[in-house]
Amino acid sequence: MNSTKIINFCRDYAVLILIIILMIILTLSSDAFLTPRNLLNILNQNAPLAIIACALTLVIIVGGFDLSTGAIFAVASVSSAWIAINYNPYIGLLIAPIIGIILGYLNGIIITSFKVHSFLSTIATSLVFRGLAILITGGFLIPVRMKEFTWLGREKIFEVHVAVYILIVFAILSTFILTRTTIGRYIFAIGGNEDASILSGIKVNFVKIFAFSFCGLAAGIAAAIQVSRISLGTSQAGLGMELQAIAAVILGGTSIYGGSGAVWRSIAGVMLLALINNGFNILNADPFYKDLTTGLVIIAAVALTSGRK
Repeated sequence: MNSTKIINFCRDYAVLILIIILMIILTLSSDAFLTPRNLLNILNQNAPLAIIACALTLVIIVGGFDLSTGAIFAVASVSSAWIAINYNPYIGLLIAPIIGIILGYLNGIIITSFKVHSFLSTIATSLVFRGLAILITGGFLIPVRMKEFTWLGREKIFEVHVAVYILIVFAILSTFILTRTTIGRYIFAIGGNEDASILSGIKVNFVKIFAFSFCGLAAGIAAAIQVSRISLGTSQAGLGMELQAIAAVILGGTSIYGGSGAVWRSIAGVMLLALINNGFNILNADPFYKDLTTGLVIIAAVALTSGRK
């Protein structure tokens, strides 16, 4: 019985255990790791990915996948830069999350209306969105050099970047929606058993559209932060980000089968990936081993999730 409890504890808190182990190893390996500056930089650099992972948690819990977040990120980025250059930098930053919501809503409509599995649907829409980003840029980069545009990604409040505060607020909002609202309870119910949810009178399509729209909003906010930080709109923005976000959510312990998970777990998953990356950079290790280590950790997390199911 005790061994069963230990195994379940390790499954539930594996990501936190790994984070602690990594932090101890890196602290002993380098004096530069456990400094406020380095830790705040890790948070700031990974804030956009963590914001997407927060919202993607809702999508995966409801039983879906969103492989278009990277492409939505790209469209929102280039649209933001284009509008900042041609009209107004503040409107440019504001338009990114709006575009994200619209494209996320479109994903939800396609999935629910045509009864297409979200995995296939969002692969298709990611190609369309990425093409749209290329059309907006015309294949060129869109540099933005206005301070009114770069403040979101670069400014600090009490030595902490604005992006970190946005992440905290968005994480709290996501957690509140998931744990303290009716639609959050419906998300868990649908992910647990969609047929039973339909028979219970839950508006399954509405809940799914909400989850994908919210994920689009997150991609838009993340895009506004990133394009403001680098002062450059590019159609290649966000390449591979959707896979990193899914990996972080699964690493955190959210079930790939739906029905269970938590936002804090996904943020922990992002931080675990960030620590692996930061550790290899500090130690100047071969990048090949970084990818190998990350892949092995993700495989282990999927195995734990399958075991729990």
